[in-house]
Amino acid sequence: MRIALSQLTTGPDPGKNLRLVEEWTRRAADAGARVIVFPEASMACFGTPLAPLAQPLDGPWADGVREIAEATGTVVVAGMFTPADGGRVANTLLATGPGVEESYDKIHLYDAFGFRESETVAPGSRPSVIDVDGIRLGLATCYDVRFPELFRAHADAGAVGTLLAASWGAGPGKLDQWELLVRARALDATVWVAAVGQADPGTSPSAVPTGIGHSLVVGPDGTVRASLGAEPELLVTDLDVEEVGAVREKTSVLANRRPEVWR
Repeated sequence: MRIALSQLTTGPDPGKNLRLVEEWTRRAADAGARVIVFPEASMACFGTPLAPLAQPLDGPWADGVREIAEATGTVVVAGMFTPADGGRVANTLLATGPGVEESYDKIHLYDAFGFRESETVAPGSRPSVIDVDGIRLGLATCYDVRFPELFRAHADAGAVGTLLAASWGAGPGKLDQWELLVRARALDATVWVAAVGQADPGTSPSAVPTGIGHSLVVGPDGTVRASLGAEPELLVTDLDVEEVGAVREKTSVLANRRPEVWR
């Protein structure tokens, strides 16, 4: 399966960001990508008041993404914000395209490194997977990468890969953590992990997570197969789905689990 990671930088205006999604989707489709993954907060960057701009999954922004996916014959995965109870929003991944319609609300909220996502965002409660041409892929968002249970849940549901969208916060050691965690989650679940973050905006340090770039695709054996630097860039690569079975036969971490010990 050919996928594309769209490492861009979004701003506070959902309309302008939707035009970016269209531009980058067409570029990826021209390169033969079947699935195009955009970062977390593609609808609007963090640091923007979220509740006033949140839209439902049948609202104009999501419908705009659907039209882009339909026009290009691709599956588009993009981060947006949907209304939630108590004046908060859900940090949502929309996955849409011919034969695909799913969403995922971020389960693990980023109450870390001095930022409290839970003040404005309500947590999700269920893992989500999509099927594209008979290939199952899980959905995850940013801080989720620190929690191996979600990636194992994707594998248990039959996924051979996880699409991880992020707006990774900058700071000392954060790039090392990003790369280490993505590789570890691929090994934990013996799945492909395609991790796309917002590009580094090149501004002064921010109190909110913006992006550091360095999107990467990791194989089910934990090795990096493709990666980007900090600047906006499109990464197009092929996932060898058959490799997952071969790795699982050699590295039986899923089969060797003993969950009854930890209950």
